[in-house]
Amino acid sequence: MLTNASNFIKEVDGVFLFILGISLLLLIMITVLMVIFVFKYNRKKNPKPRNIKGNTTLEIIWTVIPTVLAVGMFYYGWYGYKKMTAAPKDAYEINVIAKMWKWDFTYPNGVTIDSLVVPINKPVKLNIKSIDVNHSFFIPAFRIKKDAIPNKDNYLWFIPQEKGVYDILCAEYCGLRHAYMYSKIYVVHQDEFDEWMKKLSVKINQ
Repeated sequence: MLTNASNFIKEVDGVFLFILGISLLLLIMITVLMVIFVFKYNRKKNPKPRNIKGNTTLEIIWTVIPTVLAVGMFYYGWYGYKKMTAAPKDAYEINVIAKMWKWDFTYPNGVTIDSLVVPINKPVKLNIKSIDVNHSFFIPAFRIKKDAIPNKDNYLWFIPQEKGVYDILCAEYCGLRHAYMYSKIYVVHQDEFDEWMKKLSVKINQ
């Protein structure tokens, strides 16, 4: 599993593990209590039914604890989400156009290609639009996703922190060839990126 591909790995994985941990604890606790109650309060041991009086302390506990857990999960997720919406002013901007069934990436110099190349350790902001139906731009390794909706401008940003090649997917069903709406993001060093942009610009202008 990638652990440092982008700057959002820690927050997103942290929220996931936090919620998973709470869920597992609750599952174990409830399962254990169910087994205990099955044996302790079965009909053979308790042939005559008994009235059970309310317990105010217990009711307060099982109301307060789930509330605290729910608020904690919400805050943890909201804290990470706010960071994901605050793109730096100096971020390198690339326009992303979604359409059935491909992604187009337009760089500041006007060059448009069908894959994404970005420099490592530099903030990148993607301005996302759709020209037909709803799509969803998703880079699983970076833990980032944003819907591409007709007549609506969306964006996301990230800092790629590991050189490599990663998958770009459409995470929302958009038609018969949805599964083919697939591309790649290449994270390279700044000098490689500059050289690639230079060669691409020359090739297109020829």
